[in-house]
Amino acid sequence: MFELANPWVLALLPLPVVVGLILGAGRISGGALRVPERIGGRLLAQGQGARAMGNALSRQGLLWIIWGLMLLAVSGPRELAPVSALKVTGRDLAVVLDLSGSMVRDDFYLNDKQITRLDAVKTVGADFARRRAGDRVALILFGSEAYYAAPLTFDTESVAQRIEEATIGISGRATNISDGLGLALKRLQDSEAASKVVILLSDGVNNAGATNPRGVAELAARMGVRVHTIALGPKDMASAEEGEHGVVDAVTLQAISDMSGGESFRVKTTQDLIEVGAALDKLESTDSDGLAAEVFYEYWIWPAGAAALLMMWFAFRDVS
Repeated sequence: MFELANPWVLALLPLPVVVGLILGAGRISGGALRVPERIGGRLLAQGQGARAMGNALSRQGLLWIIWGLMLLAVSGPRELAPVSALKVTGRDLAVVLDLSGSMVRDDFYLNDKQITRLDAVKTVGADFARRRAGDRVALILFGSEAYYAAPLTFDTESVAQRIEEATIGISGRATNISDGLGLALKRLQDSEAASKVVILLSDGVNNAGATNPRGVAELAARMGVRVHTIALGPKDMASAEEGEHGVVDAVTLQAISDMSGGESFRVKTTQDLIEVGAALDKLESTDSDGLAAEVFYEYWIWPAGAAALLMMWFAFRDVS
């Protein structure tokens, strides 16, 4: 719908006439050249007077057009454009990803191509983050230490990009599940969201930090934070041979989710990881009518630009 932001400005259109009446026509009239009556008569006879009067009228008309365009620009012509409602779920979601050294193992496949565990997580995790429209999403990465890669934000695209840029080694090569989960809980402790969720992915065994992961899970339960866990890797501690490396502690991850009221997922292939993403979408649905917003398209630039062009042409014509 087209409208004017300040329609009262158009009431100033007759202002030049009012000013002229107040100051007197003589005080604002243009310059005049006195000539002898005989010469003046000849000029009038040759049509110079009529031409001069026509030029004056044309100048006056042009000035009125410029004045009207300037007032139209100041009045703020605009159009209210319909926009889709912004989804707002009222959920704060922290994604906690393992960047330990074992994530470099290339025992996953995508499109028949052998890839590392990290590449699989990047591909599926970034896609998952982009689908969280309406959630406030944070990203925590951990190895030997844990750190915030992205604060809670509605900008899910930026979170997805941080996942795609994740690099092994910047946080150490050990597996500190406790600190990763604990940092997520610290981020959520001041949250006023109706629903608080952590998605924790690890492919190893907690071997760093002074806190037991189960103790952190108890804290999550007291805070009302659901923790969904993903145990990543072809083998876990129950099925691996003694001393075998690169195995995941699926039992501890299962206990974390059970204690906090979340779900636990076992992922052995890239397809499993894709299915987990779909399952999490159902568990933490983003369906919401959201909040509508009013967006205006401003058109003041067009009359303002036209007025500027006419003023330049007016000045050029007078000079020439």
